Amino acid sequence: MSCLKNMCILIFVMLLISGNEVMAARLLVDTVLPEVPELPKPEALPLPKVPNLPKPELPLPKVELPPLPHLPSVPKPEFPSVPHVAKPELPTLPKPELPKLPELPTLPHLPDLPKPTLPTIPSFPKDIPHSTTTP
Repeated sequence: MSCLKNMCILIFVMLLISGNEVMAARLLVDTVLPEVPELPKPEALPLPKVPNLPKPELPLPKVELPPLPHLPSVPKPEFPSVPHVAKPELPTLPKPELPKLPELPTLPHLPDLPKPTLPTIPSFPKDIPHSTTTP
């Protein structure tokens, strides 16, 4: 089978090199593939069985927890108090006087100028044949 496959590939490559693509395509179409026998299907493994567990009795018995050990209480720490200090009075600063800004001169009235016109691009006539090849 491997020899037949290699032979077909060799013929196909030689036909492509010779420039006869139609013959190579026809050869590929006419090639008969060997029949592959069907393999047997594998059987599925049986699933493991889960044992049946007994149902719990209702109501469930109460579980008694042992008492928690006694924890000694820790006294709260006493922080020393900070003496109150009066804030010192700050002297008031005089407001600085800013110099007055000079008045702006009035602008002269400009006359209304005509709006500029944009140049127009002439359109090409529609019946010019376009060339299909570029020089």
